[in-house]
Amino acid sequence: MTRNGKLYGVGTGPGDPELMTLKAVRALGEADVLAYFCKKGSTGNGRGIVAAHIRPEMIDLPLVYPVTVEKHRKSADYGAEIAAFFDRSAEAIAAHLDAGRTVAVLSEGDPLLYGSYMHLHLRLAPRYEAEVVAGVTAMSGCWSMAGLPLVQGDDILTVLPGTLEEEALIERLSGTDGAVIMKVGRNLPKIRRALEAAGKLAGAVYVERGTMATGFAQALDA
Repeated sequence: MTRNGKLYGVGTGPGDPELMTLKAVRALGEADVLAYFCKKGSTGNGRGIVAAHIRPEMIDLPLVYPVTVEKHRKSADYGAEIAAFFDRSAEAIAAHLDAGRTVAVLSEGDPLLYGSYMHLHLRLAPRYEAEVVAGVTAMSGCWSMAGLPLVQGDDILTVLPGTLEEEALIERLSGTDGAVIMKVGRNLPKIRRALEAAGKLAGAVYVERGTMATGFAQALDA
């Protein structure tokens, strides 16, 4: 009988390949299959980060999102389509695991912090051996790149998704000492208004593609 393979959820870190952990490199060295999330027509940032560790014999398994911003994230259609996508992706990976192959699923930053990998983990970890390889988070990569001391002592740090409604952002920002706002993208104008309304715009820093070669940081009130 063929023994099932092992599943790795590999945190690639925030973008700079030198910020990958030794454990992530080892997991990639063991993997027969390289799985990664991407948009149509792209191989995604995660695969680019680990490019130096991809072996020619590895099986490439792109997990292509069926939708990204085409539908509202709270719509029933979006939810059903994304859930079906994760079901299909999990079964595609399960087929390799059943064949005895080790599968590494890439996750930018850390797999269990706003990472798509967690949806696969919930579906597959009850059935297969699974290990999550922690990664340097996008947020720590960004504040390090910006040289920005964020909280100290008894300060409270709040992590917020920029997809929240503006009123919710204002409320959360008003009640914390320091904040990290992720999922910025097209939400930046709304985020800027919320920061201003909460009295937190002064000193706010916007970081794009943190730690990547094309990354930059700038004051948001400039």
